[in-house]
This record gives sequence, structure tokens and C-alpha cells, in this order.
Amino acid sequence: MFVIIGYVVVLAAVFGGYALAGGKFAVIIKAAPIELFIIGGAALGAFLVGNNGKVIKATFKTIPTLFKGSKYTKARYMDLLALLYDVLQKARKEGLMSIERDVEAPHESPIFSKYPSVASDHHLIEFITDYLRMMVSGNLNPHEIENLMDGEIETHHQEMHAPINAITKVGDGLPAFGIVAAVLGVVKTMASVGAAPSVLGQMIAGALVGTFLGILMAYGFVSPLSQLLEQKGEEAAKELACVKITLLASMQGYAPAIAVEFGRKMLFSTERPGFSELEQHVKQKKA
Repeated sequence: MFVIIGYVVVLAAVFGGYALAGGKFAVIIKAAPIELFIIGGAALGAFLVGNNGKVIKATFKTIPTLFKGSKYTKARYMDLLALLYDVLQKARKEGLMSIERDVEAPHESPIFSKYPSVASDHHLIEFITDYLRMMVSGNLNPHEIENLMDGEIETHHQEMHAPINAITKVGDGLPAFGIVAAVLGVVKTMASVGAAPSVLGQMIAGALVGTFLGILMAYGFVSPLSQLLEQKGEEAAKELACVKITLLASMQGYAPAIAVEFGRKMLFSTERPGFSELEQHVKQKKA
């Protein structure tokens, strides 16, 4: 939502200022389709050349999510912490083997089904159940599991940054492609150097539209998307870190309520639920 609002603000500020300065839109409207075709086509081609199939697929899959609000809300984190509490509490009361069925088939587990906002995230559930399974097996100590978790979180971080780097490079290249379009316009103008000054003026103005659009697309539209995607990646990593510290605290012998408190402290302050707020949420879910 804010992406669309931001785009509207950018267009309103740029073209509104141009109109207030007495600029005429006829030249821009006439030249824009061709310039956009040159700049956009060249940028797309460079994107395809510079990235492998996995990155291209991940980038096109990620872009639509940028136009939606963040899913990492306080309500989601409260459900996540309550889920971890329920699982760890069951393991503490009934033994680790009691959660084996929940871990092996989380979509059928009555515990996981209470928290659909978390259970619907396949990657997050896989991360939780994989390490709960290791805890049930009892063959690894906390330090070994922590190293595995750190490695997986780092891999996830790298995967998230592949589309970010791809979009960033496209944004960096757009001003250059705008210059390419402008140079082509100048070449066309020089080929008509014998035309009337008014005609040449229109042609030069049309050529400069290419530079203008390249810079506008780069800094007003594409580069902000990579910045937003990076923020979303940091939120995803923070959620995994919350799970990590909670499970490790449990493995080190802390009670579920304390282990969950370790995880709660890992969250960003803007979405972190209060201690009493989380406790009340857990009680409501139990009821």
C-alpha cells in the first residue's frame, strides 16, 4: 500500500513541479513511449544476462509481495511465541517423545492448527520442526544445534539478498540506459541538422526525456524496492532468530515461560509484545 502511495507522491512532486514551472507535457508524452521501450528493454535484457535462473525466478516471485504490507506483525509474533510455549510445555510435562507426532505432521497437529498465521508459513514451520526433531532425537548438544541454526539462517539471508542485489543493479543501471536513449535521440537530431530550429528544439527535448526517465525510474521506482526488500529480509531473519534463541534456551534447561521470554527479547521493539500481553495471549489460546 505504501509503495503505491510513494509512487503517487513521486509522480505528483516531479510532474507537479514541472507543470508549476510552466513546462509543457506534449514533448514528454510524445517521446516517453519510445524512451521507455529502449530503457526498460535494455534493463530487462541486462537483468536476464546478469542473473541465473534461480535468481530471476526468485526476483519475479518476490516483487508482488513488496506491494503488500509486512506480515511480521505483533499478532504474528504473539502466535509464534505462544506456539513455541505450547510445544515446549507439552515436551516438559509429557516428555520429548510426546511431541514427535506434532513434529512429523505439523499440519495435523492440534497445537500447530491453533496458530494458522504461523502454520501457513511453510519455511518457518520447517525450521521449527527440523530442530524440534533434533531435540527429540537427543543426539546433538545445544552448541552443535546452534551452529546448524546459524548456518541455515545465513543461507536464508543469502537467498533473500540475491533478489535484492539483482534489483539494486537494475536500479543502478537505469540512469546509464537513460543516457543511451538520450544519445540515440541526439544522433537522430544530428541527422536532421538542416531542419528548422523549432523542429531541432523539439528533437533535442525529446532526446533529453530519455535521461530524465532513466534517472526517475532508478531513484523514484526501482531502487526503493530493493531497500524495502532488504527490510523485509531483516524481519524474516529476526523471526528465525527468535525461534533459535527460544529453542536453545529450552535445551539449556530453562522453563518454557522463560525460554519464550528469551525469544521475545529478540524481537524489534516496534512489534515486540509485552510480557503480560503475551502471557494473556497464551492463556486465551489454552482456553
